[in-house]
Amino acid sequence: MDSRLLQAFVTVADLGGISPAAEKLGYAQSSLSAQLGRLERELGVALLHRSSSGATPTEAGLTLLPYAREALDLDERMRRAVAGLRPRLRVGAQETLAFHWLPDLLTALDHGAAGRAAAVDVTLTVDTRERLREALSEGRLDLLFLYDNGAPAPGPHAVIGRDRVVLVAAPGHPLAEPGAATPEALAAALFVFAEEGCTSQMLYSHLGSRLDGAAPVESRTVVTGSKAALGRMIAQGRGVGLLPRLAVAADLASGDLVALDVPGPATVAVQAWWRPGLGPVEPSVQALLRLARRHPVGQALS
Repeated sequence: MDSRLLQAFVTVADLGGISPAAEKLGYAQSSLSAQLGRLERELGVALLHRSSSGATPTEAGLTLLPYAREALDLDERMRRAVAGLRPRLRVGAQETLAFHWLPDLLTALDHGAAGRAAAVDVTLTVDTRERLREALSEGRLDLLFLYDNGAPAPGPHAVIGRDRVVLVAAPGHPLAEPGAATPEALAAALFVFAEEGCTSQMLYSHLGSRLDGAAPVESRTVVTGSKAALGRMIAQGRGVGLLPRLAVAADLASGDLVALDVPGPATVAVQAWWRPGLGPVEPSVQALLRLARRHPVGQALS
């Protein structure tokens, strides 16, 4: 089957419409519609529900989608192999790990730290946990690096390191005063989270078991979008947060944030998730995991 037809279908399914898919692929809408019609005629089923608001896969389309992704992945691997190119490893990571820890590992991998057999071309995707998880399950990513949030991994996974946990506040926050962070004060404090189901929320729940029965007020939380934005909100005095130290190391060093001495989780796990059936990038994934285990989170490679 023509890989261009499968790519057209997958792109429409991912973007939710023929117009954005045509723009991304560089086709006229009429040309893309014709390709989709040809694919449907070849398979003898309707693959998309078309409407004025977009296009979504039919039941048959949803059945086809994982096979189409697998076929496109195999097609790319074949083309790279016969052209003498290195395999492509698609890595995803949460913001903090992607910006402050993972680049060192990817650079070391590229420079041969894991041997010639692990040589790959790497693409890095930075996104939220849920979007990364979805991309992994759909075969659009090969390997993820995430902070543990207490949820089970969907497939092969391992803990490859740990980061320290800190409770941070602005220097002028009332809880930053010596002796102010009592269990009662913490239970009444406004805690800030990056997103629902995030690592900070899991750590917050664990903190509740350490507050001598003074359970935190769950409704007094703020959901933002990223750990960088979360750190800035806390620095502006809009609450406190339990965070991996790597996420706030620069703010702690500059004095924009201070760490409070309170009982709570001491560390949080950094997990690697990968998809089964990695094929030619399997050696590179295992090599990257070995590098990650040897070089703790927050420490640069020598």
